[in-house]
Amino acid sequence: MELVELLRSVFGFAGFRENQEAVCRAVAGGRDALLVMPTGAGKSICYQLPALARGGPAVVVSPLIALMDDQAGRLASHGVRTARIHSGVPREEARQACRDYLDGTLQFLFIAPERLRVPGFPEMLARRTPALIAVDEAHCISGWGHDFRPDYRTLGEWLPMLRPAPIIALTATATPRVQQDIVTQLRLENPALFVHGFRRENLALEVVEMSKPRRHGFIQDYLKAAERRPAIVYAPSRKAADELAAELGERFPAAAYHAGLEPAVRERVQKGFLAGEIEVVVATIAFGMGIDKADIRTVMHAALPGSVEAYYQEIGRAGRDGRRSRAILLHSFADRKMHESFFERDYPPVEDLARVARVLTEEFAAPEELWEKLRMSPEVFGRAVDKLAAQGAAAFDVEGRVRGLLRATDAGRWRGGYQAQREHRQAQLDDMAAFAEGAQCRMSALVRHFGDTPGAPCGICDFCSPETAAAARFVEPDAQEGRQLRRILRELKEGGGRSVGRLQTEAGVDGDRRAFDALLDGLARAGMVTLTTETWTNPEGREVTYRKAALTYEGRGWQEPEPLPVLLRAVGEDGAAAAPKKKKKAAPEVAVELTAEQTELENRLRAWRKAEASATGKPAFLVLTDAALRGLAAAGPRNLAELTGIHGIGPVKAERYGAELVAICRGD
Repeated sequence: MELVELLRSVFGFAGFRENQEAVCRAVAGGRDALLVMPTGAGKSICYQLPALARGGPAVVVSPLIALMDDQAGRLASHGVRTARIHSGVPREEARQACRDYLDGTLQFLFIAPERLRVPGFPEMLARRTPALIAVDEAHCISGWGHDFRPDYRTLGEWLPMLRPAPIIALTATATPRVQQDIVTQLRLENPALFVHGFRRENLALEVVEMSKPRRHGFIQDYLKAAERRPAIVYAPSRKAADELAAELGERFPAAAYHAGLEPAVRERVQKGFLAGEIEVVVATIAFGMGIDKADIRTVMHAALPGSVEAYYQEIGRAGRDGRRSRAILLHSFADRKMHESFFERDYPPVEDLARVARVLTEEFAAPEELWEKLRMSPEVFGRAVDKLAAQGAAAFDVEGRVRGLLRATDAGRWRGGYQAQREHRQAQLDDMAAFAEGAQCRMSALVRHFGDTPGAPCGICDFCSPETAAAARFVEPDAQEGRQLRRILRELKEGGGRSVGRLQTEAGVDGDRRAFDALLDGLARAGMVTLTTETWTNPEGREVTYRKAALTYEGRGWQEPEPLPVLLRAVGEDGAAAAPKKKKKAAPEVAVELTAEQTELENRLRAWRKAEASATGKPAFLVLTDAALRGLAAAGPRNLAELTGIHGIGPVKAERYGAELVAICRGD
């Protein structure tokens, strides 16, 4: 049956979504493929439709029970015969699934990756060559990914038994390095590569520095408005998830979701959230993978995520219906310290791995015997042996026993790989911190991180549109801040770009470093300064990272006494971003009520500003602020002389936009 006809008859879709058809045709034609596509863009169809076209059965490897159950349930609702084999499925049901697979009754068999370690299971699958193999959440196979799982690493060993079935690997988050690792580890043969659409046009991103004690209260206040729900809040720990869910539950239906809950409780929360009975889920990072709830309006992070990849995947739950949605990240320096402690816990010293490696033999042994022999805690032993397994130096059987895979003469072979993985993990933390502290369009920064073309600024994040930010308050600089901003610009003009610390000293801007950073952030937001992260090697051979400030073309062209088109993030007493006011305005507005005619003029001016911002790739507020638009609408200037008397319109803007603005105001 033709693919389009199958799409219509089985799934009820009139046609393909963007980028789906080429993937489906390649895989249906028998070619291996790697698909990198954002959450909510329709990845699942890209393996489901080719599998049906090839006549089934298809084997789908999936890392999470919730993901498996959700996808299998949706296929079953379309009349497709499916079965699942994972730890939550009763033994007899799993056996029946195997029988149905072998006799051709099934069209899709979903399996957890650890099933391939069960003696005889891969051989059972090989008795009937599948029509297609799909590896979902394929980034889990890569040690360079954000969610590495050792069981995924064994797929490359077992999948050749199921050839010549084509393999499609699917993920929403893979940097170019991870993409190459997926291809290598799965042994994909001349795969078609489809990397599409990291950019989310309907998702407004905000990043707010906020002290930990203020975060729960802010989240409660923000989610009070019904239009900001349904929502997912990501918490850094199970304890934090439980506490915040209890607090939110006093105001609206909310529940915690994490691995510490009983499976029945997690299933009840998941179903309640999908049905709309629960409006807010407070989760640790495992929640949400594959949960197809299209109308999530808000995703909030109550702490800094561990990587840009994890952050991108988590915010991808919002706005899958195409409507405007918001993702808000709350963070502070304390979060970085928290992740550094997690890093030390999760990546034991090389010496610990070496001790474990020395006691491993070619025979499987119970872990408890080994950690007792080493006088090592079970937690440290478990983490060390997992890391050895990731480097191909250890393996587990289905009962959890472990053995070594390297001869004594090769025992050091894992060291280089493990050290590289440690350094990569540290770099992921650095990248996440740099994103949070960055002074550029948030969406463009994300897209660039994944190796895609960033395009124009998004126009809706807190960097591009501070006036519409929901989580932070932006204000026009006061007189002292205005003088400091001008000193910074003069210093950069005279002495060129330099480190931020040196610039603060040489510009003579006294006070707290955070306040100085806020000034630079405002100048960067105005397109007058660029802030980049640089490194240098100190005499001890260590790489030192620092921020550098330099003027842009716009900044070099600024001349005193021109007004500065700068909005500053308000800073609270604790040094973090000030909380938004209930009826906040980002900048002072003209204190005048507009008539109906003036309001109509303001709307025309806004439409012009939007078009100008789009044409030039600038944030809208850099073209003209809301206060300037309102002042124009109130004054209705008839000539250039009248135009320059309006607050927010100096000589440069008058020269650049004056003729157009006067024409709009006159109705020409």
